[in-house]
Amino acid sequence: MTPSNPLRDESTTKPGAVLPPQAAHLDSTAHLMNRISSQLASQLSLVSLNGRRRPGPPALVVVAHGSRDPRALSTVRTLLDRIREQRPGLPVHLGHIELNDPLLPDTLAGLGTRQAVLVPLLLSRGYHIKRDIPEMAAESQVRARVAGALGPHPLLVEALYDRLVEAGWRTSTDDTTRRRSAVVLAAAGSRDPESKVDTNRTAQLLAERLGVPVVPAYATTAAPTVPDALRALAARGRHRVAVASYFTAPGRFATECAEAAPWIASAPLGTHPAMAELVLHRYDQTLATPISTAPELASA
Repeated sequence: MTPSNPLRDESTTKPGAVLPPQAAHLDSTAHLMNRISSQLASQLSLVSLNGRRRPGPPALVVVAHGSRDPRALSTVRTLLDRIREQRPGLPVHLGHIELNDPLLPDTLAGLGTRQAVLVPLLLSRGYHIKRDIPEMAAESQVRARVAGALGPHPLLVEALYDRLVEAGWRTSTDDTTRRRSAVVLAAAGSRDPESKVDTNRTAQLLAERLGVPVVPAYATTAAPTVPDALRALAARGRHRVAVASYFTAPGRFATECAEAAPWIASAPLGTHPAMAELVLHRYDQTLATPISTAPELASA
């Protein structure tokens, strides 16, 4: 092998070109060596200079709500794979509040007395974050801290924007079209008033990003409903209205809200790259918060 044989760049290979067997072999060998080097680097980072194994980072436990729709579990599992790709060496686990296995108490039981950060895959504050998840953590032996809701956050706004563009939203329109346009931000809904505060803030940020009104609406529990919001916008002359799906994964609520759309409806946030980035941000943010202001939850 000589220095004149560089690794193949996929972007410059002509369509239909057939690589010589030697080049294909070199390409696959280089890919394998890169994977081995990455794995070794990850393992060596856990070993100190005296040869003793360093304690690994606290586990990340992603807490999903759970759904009877099988697409939800598939989506969440794919999202966890994306998180693992972004942070090799970080132990990443999944726990559900209800409806799907593994349930959060079972996941925590499997961690024993380890340290963990629980990041809810929830978009706003509410009962699950304030009560359910902390209580499940306190009943386990895990030395756990619970992160806050994912939203509101600019990363969610970018994900919502991208999903709308994927659905057919035009990034540039004339003034006449803009005056006829609006978006309904369709969220799950909660009785907790702080949940509405968080959703309203996300709607404001999205409106600034799009340059048109964005009205928060809900699938259940809270008002207005998505159909009510659509009717109110139509009465104001806003007939070119998109529904932005403010859900982490497909499910009954997301489907019902999309079906109410008079024009286009975006897909749930799902595995958008911003979601993995935001989960890791909440993990890092929680670890960086002093214990005195973010008490560690542990069993007695």
